[in-house]
Amino acid sequence: MGSKWRKARLSLSCLHVPSTVEEDSPPSAGRFSESDSLSPAATSKDFPMPSTPTPSSSGLRLPIYGTKSSSKRMCAICLTTMKPGDGHAIFTAECSHSFHFHCITSNVKHGNQICPICRAKWKEIPFQNPPPDLSHVGARLNTVSLAQNDDWTTVLRRLPPRAHSSQNTCPEISAVSRSTSHNNFTILIHLKALTSRRRDCGVNEANVPPVSQNSRASIDLVAVLDVSGSMAGTKLALLKRAMGFVIQHLGPSDRLSVIAFSSTARRLFPLHRMTDAGRQEALQAVNGLISNGGTNIADGLKKGAKVMTDRKWKNPVGSIILLSDGQDTHTVNCTGGSRPQSDYQSLLPFSVHWNGSTGLHIPVHAFGFGEDHDSDLMHSISESSGGTFSFIEAESFIQDAFAQCIGGLLSVVVQELQVRVECVHPTLKLGSIKAGSYKTSVTPDGRLGFIDVGDLYAEEERDFLVTVDIPVDGTSNEMSLLKVKCVYKDPITKESVTFEEADELMIQRPEITGDLASSVEVDRQRNRLRAAEAIAEARVAAERGDLAGAVSVLEGCLEVMSETISSQAGDRLCVALGAELREMQERMANRRVYESTGRAYVLSGLSSHSWQRATARGDSTDSTSLVQSYQTPSMVDMVNRSQTMFLGSPLPQPPSARRLRQAKSFPARPQPR
Repeated sequence: MGSKWRKARLSLSCLHVPSTVEEDSPPSAGRFSESDSLSPAATSKDFPMPSTPTPSSSGLRLPIYGTKSSSKRMCAICLTTMKPGDGHAIFTAECSHSFHFHCITSNVKHGNQICPICRAKWKEIPFQNPPPDLSHVGARLNTVSLAQNDDWTTVLRRLPPRAHSSQNTCPEISAVSRSTSHNNFTILIHLKALTSRRRDCGVNEANVPPVSQNSRASIDLVAVLDVSGSMAGTKLALLKRAMGFVIQHLGPSDRLSVIAFSSTARRLFPLHRMTDAGRQEALQAVNGLISNGGTNIADGLKKGAKVMTDRKWKNPVGSIILLSDGQDTHTVNCTGGSRPQSDYQSLLPFSVHWNGSTGLHIPVHAFGFGEDHDSDLMHSISESSGGTFSFIEAESFIQDAFAQCIGGLLSVVVQELQVRVECVHPTLKLGSIKAGSYKTSVTPDGRLGFIDVGDLYAEEERDFLVTVDIPVDGTSNEMSLLKVKCVYKDPITKESVTFEEADELMIQRPEITGDLASSVEVDRQRNRLRAAEAIAEARVAAERGDLAGAVSVLEGCLEVMSETISSQAGDRLCVALGAELREMQERMANRRVYESTGRAYVLSGLSSHSWQRATARGDSTDSTSLVQSYQTPSMVDMVNRSQTMFLGSPLPQPPSARRLRQAKSFPARPQPR
């Protein structure tokens, strides 16, 4: 049976190499069809990657399945030839595998939504005559018109429509007695980037203009990759496979450049669009990576930043991914055998520093590979650029880590977002704005505040806590507190969009309030900030050698959180925070464990919570992990794709971070049966 499937796959494969396109020429109209635009939910091809790469592997190949240039194929269901014009309609699924239409409709008519070849779960399935009641079918159904002259019939891929953000505010309690004051009254501002133009605050949908749903914001991506001597062997093979995964999920309007650095840096691949030919050339460049020499991160970043600043035209989204497994041996100086003492931010070119304002924003998403990288340096670089820092502890997780990052970058729907918070009642002033790493500012009179958020991925959420002092008010029955307005740029149309809540946030001011229920939403975000502050404090204690004090700080935070209403209600975020804090305590058990994995794990957690964006650390990308905060559906979808290999079998799962750490800490202890 296995040989038949293999023959079926081989008979479906065909290599098509179109002419190359100019590096800095924008995609011209008609160069590729709407169906060529890719999204995290609908990638272009299903390219098999080596399931267990080795240092001796011959490199990555990029077969193109389902191209129209193929004159002969085989239907994987009936195992007979599929040929355009032979009188049988041909159905091409969203995973790019093709079948006779009558074969596949028979296969899915009982609700089967799995591709017979790659076992991918389809979001869209074919039906010739949909029954009246289709509520039992989870995937969206498409009625496909079968004209006689249609040689190929393809379902319309689901692509993210134009973005819009929703917002709402929530006070910690709904009323304050008019005869009392309330200092540091907390208000939650919640934002969410949607994938439709629907407004959740009473806007008439009939007034919203129709928007094309066949495009997403294209990306310019520069991969800055460490190929020093320490990357030799399996590490380099895994890096090649992970980059192959990235390349296969970029669309023809996306552009990629590859920078390799060891003792010096060199541009292996210029910024080219990822057409079929572009992917082949990119894979050829990645396959040619050879490990040797030292580690010059600064030179790699310099060349990566130069690719970005030298662009004649720009795709809406731009980013750099930086991977390194070692210490910088050329720019950072060591003194007396101690850890490097340097201004890490000096390694980051000024052109990619981000101050939170509008304009060019090129975040560097840094990946520390293994236990020997400089996590302080990588975290500092990502923080200064507005990017994230991920810790790839187990080598086999590199592709999942890249997949999670790419899943977000390929779903940017809001850019240059700024939140404006204005006090309404004449006696109110803003006390504080707690926004993590996002830049905040308050006018001198305290009446107006700003939060510079930047980009948001589809369905990504942000929560900020604002405090005000509620004064005594002996006459009013209610009080207006705040108005919130969001201004952002649509990455596709470049239009500036302003979104303002129709109503002001108000609270009641009765004479007597009685017992009031506190907001679970506000309490949840207090716990998130409380945990982030405890992690930062514990890190400071650990760096000065007080590991017992660091563990005690985290324990104190766990105890306080356990008494809160959101934690006692079993809130998912609180459960995840508790699991993460306990994991950090284990990684601070002794100096050796902290130096090898604890520091990087803590810094990756800080990066995640300060930006409210998912990072990879430990086994956080695993679907069974509790530490999965801030993952978006696009990220989850891309990680799921990463964990699916040729013919739909799951990739070999690496051991969890905890099992790895236990094995290293107690190598002689027998494992329980």
